[in-house]
Amino acid sequence: MKSASSRRGHKTPDGLDQVYGVHALQSLLDRGEAPRELWVQQGAGSRLKELITQAQAHGARVKEQPRDLLDQLTQGAAHQGVVAFCPPLTPEGEESLWLKLRAWPSNTPPLLLILDGVTDVHNFGACLRSADAAGAHGVIVAKDKAAPLNATVRKVACGAAEVVPVYQVTNLARTLAKLKDAGVWITGTAGEAEASVFDIDMTGPTALVMGAEGKGMRRLTREACDNLAKLPMAGEVSSLNVSVATGICLFEAVRQRQLAS
Repeated sequence: MKSASSRRGHKTPDGLDQVYGVHALQSLLDRGEAPRELWVQQGAGSRLKELITQAQAHGARVKEQPRDLLDQLTQGAAHQGVVAFCPPLTPEGEESLWLKLRAWPSNTPPLLLILDGVTDVHNFGACLRSADAAGAHGVIVAKDKAAPLNATVRKVACGAAEVVPVYQVTNLARTLAKLKDAGVWITGTAGEAEASVFDIDMTGPTALVMGAEGKGMRRLTREACDNLAKLPMAGEVSSLNVSVATGICLFEAVRQRQLAS
């Protein structure tokens, strides 16, 4: 059965990722990156004139398309009348992480975010956005049981997916052990922990581990942590969405580092 785009005679560019929404596209252009092709909703050209002009200046082909086609293409997401097609993002390998850590400047302790089993693309995108806002130096994910760097992640991250290094590792527990050998302290978040995240020292080299939605960290990940910490919950809710908790924990590290400087 042919897709709606095929029936209408429209062919989606092969081998490219969708990046949709005004903010995501503007972020690409601000960094000097160009989409190969730009689909603009019919009748929306005047509203998006500046974006279109910038994209064309970077060599993008611009095509007007009906709104229902963009809706189908983005599965009903808020594309804001624009869908760009760009080369796909690929995570960096584990060796890249060790190379960067070996060359790390001693006056700036690394702050890393580790996502253990976070498979929801909206949460992954929101975590990347928080990591960028907090100045985290990278996000580490496992090859299995992890959300992909797809169009939804790029949309939710609002440009952070393109600038925050994402390191994909084969064995997360082994990576945590190597991080500890490199002098990085590992703090895992767990609701049953006795210590509060506000009592954990994160002014030195730190990796913050956030577990999967609902399940938390896997056993081997938990056992590899130096500390376990929780967010104190005063209300009836027992836990927070992982992306919300990630933002709070990262900015607690930022607060501590600013006070220590």
